[in-house]
Amino acid sequence: MTERQLTLRNFCIIAHIDHGKSTLADRFIQRAHIVDDREFHDQMLDTMDIERERGITIKSQTVNLPYEASDGTLYRFNLVDTPGHVDFSYEVSRAISACEGALLLVDATQGVEAQTLANMYMALEHNLEIIPVINKIDLPAADVEGVKEQIEHELGLPADEVVSISAKMGTGLDSLYEAIVGRIPPPSGDPKGPLKALVFDSHYDPYRGVVLYIRVFEGSVGRGDEMLLMSSGARYGVEEVGILRMRGLPVERLEAGDIGYLIAGVKTIRDVRVGDTITSAARPAAEAVPGFRAVKPVVYSSIFPVDSNDYEELGKALEKLVLNDASLVYEKTSSSALGFGYKCGFLGLLHLEVVQERLEREFGLSVVFTAPSVQYRVRLRNGEVVTIETPDEYPDPSRIEEVEEPYIKATIITPDEYVGPIMKLCMDKRGVQTSMIYLDSKRVELIYEMPLAEVLFDFYDKLKSISRGYASFDYEILGLRPTDVVKLDILVNGKPVDALSQLVFRGSAAVRARAICRKLKDEIPRHQFKIPIQGAVGSQIIARETIPALRKDVTAKCYGGDITRKRKLLERQKEGKKRMKMIGEVEVPQRAFLAALKAGEGEE
Repeated sequence: MTERQLTLRNFCIIAHIDHGKSTLADRFIQRAHIVDDREFHDQMLDTMDIERERGITIKSQTVNLPYEASDGTLYRFNLVDTPGHVDFSYEVSRAISACEGALLLVDATQGVEAQTLANMYMALEHNLEIIPVINKIDLPAADVEGVKEQIEHELGLPADEVVSISAKMGTGLDSLYEAIVGRIPPPSGDPKGPLKALVFDSHYDPYRGVVLYIRVFEGSVGRGDEMLLMSSGARYGVEEVGILRMRGLPVERLEAGDIGYLIAGVKTIRDVRVGDTITSAARPAAEAVPGFRAVKPVVYSSIFPVDSNDYEELGKALEKLVLNDASLVYEKTSSSALGFGYKCGFLGLLHLEVVQERLEREFGLSVVFTAPSVQYRVRLRNGEVVTIETPDEYPDPSRIEEVEEPYIKATIITPDEYVGPIMKLCMDKRGVQTSMIYLDSKRVELIYEMPLAEVLFDFYDKLKSISRGYASFDYEILGLRPTDVVKLDILVNGKPVDALSQLVFRGSAAVRARAICRKLKDEIPRHQFKIPIQGAVGSQIIARETIPALRKDVTAKCYGGDITRKRKLLERQKEGKKRMKMIGEVEVPQRAFLAALKAGEGEE
């Protein structure tokens, strides 16, 4: 092991949502003095506007920090800040694969929560050294001793290894630095061997092409080298390598153990994928670094440009977005109502919302999303099995033998006073309780098996409002189980609008249909004729709303005189409306599609 490797530490910060990861990263950056005080702001590593507005981390970010220990040794830390939300757990797995250690943050007022457990198991799978850290000890409600007991009892980590800090106030950071230096192992790997580097993230720069973020496991790479991307076989000359100090800082070479960036003028985006291995074209490595597990989308929705002329632009934007968000998958599709677009797979509804906002903000596109759906497996009467992700793929009900939908194992940790309302919510969402464990005198762990489709729309929001924000939620996919699903069609003026179709559980079809019809009634402007809005399952109408006709005042210019003059004008208007009814086309604004998507069962 070289001198350079001995003073290097690669670690990430993992935790449940709102336990203080980004705040702790801010303190590390401040103490390293790599940013001027006048440039410093909170959430330094949350570079996207949407992250700062929502107060959440969406993208993992890396920063290289110098640290001088008490004995005078100068260390280099590569710190990776990770998201906490369950929809971005794929980002966490990517960050973990580039590190040797992890700081597991636990809130001193909330204790161990659902995502804390999930992230710890992910770190253990990658054989990371875990340092348990209790944060927010400055708060009046902090229960440090109680949380230490939870860490020992629920996580199986020794209480005497816990480091107590306040990231906001900067308390206890010296102990944390010493723990990082003493307990996280330095990276191993032969700097003189064949190059083997893992691509754990990337983004597109309009001037320099694809910027790759890499972790070097073996060998070294520098300017002028010819590199080979092992999955695509593409070769490129390296133009620049460097470390990440908020901005890229060029260096001569990156050696085994280093985390940094690499620019090689890659313009063909398809050549690069996250999880790929970079090696030397002259002396290639024998095998690739084990990449990331293949990501499986759980929510499907189609994206269409508001202006059909933006279709090509939308395709290019999605291509660039996939560089930075490897969990997004997409393919071409079309709709009779909305034209050409792309069918996309997401890890959850928050992921879908973030992609929509990024397309609008970063690429200036106006887009419409269809109703989110999960993946169903349909067994037909002729023995054929088909997988469907969107309502327009749903076969004729007379041909269907059985439909299966994905189920999840939902883990909810909550204070005991909210158990009753949460159990009712889970039962309303077709959940079946499999376990209820009292973790201590005040906290309960509930485990339910429920359909993923029921969690999509408003489950998380309702859970947070019922528990006043104290309940935490995590889930994992169990597999497919039989269900009774129907295709809900929405008819506007007697014509089905394919972009508003949804696959729903038969028992909740009428409720969902009424909610959508009401939303559309509010959003579609009145026309010169009456417009019926209907929800239908097959040929059966299960919900209806009517938009009344907009009546023009045809008698405005009729002053005084015989009443028959006015009557004649009104009769003529009525005849005109009848003809218009026969040939009238309804104009549905884009906001009506968005409103219909947000019409959940909670509005009933």
